[in-house]
Amino acid sequence: MELRDVRTFMAVAQGLSFNRAAEALHTVQSTVSARVANLERELGVRLFERLGRRVALTEAGRRLQEFARKLLDLEDEARSWVAGESEARGTLTIRVPETLCTFRMPGVLRRFRRRFPNVGLFLTTCALEGLDKDLRRGVTDLAFLFADSVAAGDMTVEALGSESLLLVVSPAHRLASLSEVAPDDLRDEPLLVSRVDCSYRRMFERLLKEEGVRCGAGLEFSSVAGLKSCLAGGLGVAVLPETSVRGELAAGRLKALPWSGGDLETAVLMLRHKDKWLSPTLEAFMETAREEWAGTTS
Repeated sequence: MELRDVRTFMAVAQGLSFNRAAEALHTVQSTVSARVANLERELGVRLFERLGRRVALTEAGRRLQEFARKLLDLEDEARSWVAGESEARGTLTIRVPETLCTFRMPGVLRRFRRRFPNVGLFLTTCALEGLDKDLRRGVTDLAFLFADSVAAGDMTVEALGSESLLLVVSPAHRLASLSEVAPDDLRDEPLLVSRVDCSYRRMFERLLKEEGVRCGAGLEFSSVAGLKSCLAGGLGVAVLPETSVRGELAAGRLKALPWSGGDLETAVLMLRHKDKWLSPTLEAFMETAREEWAGTTS
């Protein structure tokens, strides 16, 4: 594929207009149409539906958008890197659990932005579903995960550290007055879980299953903030990283239970595809993350 054709495709895709794309690229519409047609011919698919005066992306066009953006970012980064770190450009797409994004990532982002002020960062929540596919396709450059291990031979997995987990409830909850809480005390108790903080919830659910404990009907949240609000309202129990509930514990809105079922903790993993090209900016982001975790655990 010619990068010129890819750039033209992206200009049309962004505005869904061949005329506006021609204006943005300082060329004529016939040239834009020819370049898009050349790309469609080379790929053997239709990228746009021409519906009268309207233009819409086809499914193939939507798929190409993801890769085209990365191709152009890579070109931009390659051109600018020789000018030095302060001029480096491009983007990185990173998947990270909400808790890490809120309580650990700000330090990483501050350090990185000081070195690379012109590199765009796209951070998305880290639901485990589809993560491996996104890493293999190159749509996601790097991911962080709460998990003790990842069963994927084509991934490079690095443990950055660990996070302590707490079993927490509202201070008014029936369990809050106990001097010790065992797995059996959670029988039929609603378990509030987070969809966006990945794997530690599965670890705890597995622990309860091994103990033969079945909780009540659970509540699943797409936001840790929403989960904590309902938890403070007395709707059940939850296992959360200690860093994510420090404020609520100090303010008395939540209470940590004295769990007797063994230590609760989860590893923090950094993942990328083993064949992913380590661009200077990606390598720098990974090193910044290592430095941040080393500083918080030292």
